[in-house]
Amino acid sequence: MASRAIPNWFLKLPPPFWALAMLLIAYGLERSFACAALVYARSLTNAILMATAGVALAVWGARVFAALGTEIAPASVLNKRLVTVGPFRFTRNPMYLGLVLAMVGVAFYMGTLPFFVVPVLVFLLCNLVFIPFEEAKMLRQHGNPYTDYLQRVRRWI
Repeated sequence: MASRAIPNWFLKLPPPFWALAMLLIAYGLERSFACAALVYARSLTNAILMATAGVALAVWGARVFAALGTEIAPASVLNKRLVTVGPFRFTRNPMYLGLVLAMVGVAFYMGTLPFFVVPVLVFLLCNLVFIPFEEAKMLRQHGNPYTDYLQRVRRWI
């Protein structure tokens, strides 16, 4: 799947869609099964810090993409530019990292197991489905400069 030029249908639905769907499922599970709290006091401070950091990182990455005129949709068939500035100097996937951090923030606020599973699932979805597709696409399009970038900057942090 990582080498496919045309994305599967599930790649056409962006990770925030999948994260929202997972949050709704977690909420349904929490309500249906009266899940015990893992974090006994809803940790509003930690939740706000994590969610804010995640959203800020994702927005920063998206703004850099917009400023440089490249595609933000993971399923785009091509990307006009190899972006290595802004948050992309530190992580190859700031928008995905931001999404995972935001989900950790939600998990801290809600405090129950179904919500703590969501950031793990979002991470796995991005790491095993979206990122391999995008990396194969970028390698086909940008070749050696992208290979150099892969060696300099980590996938996550």
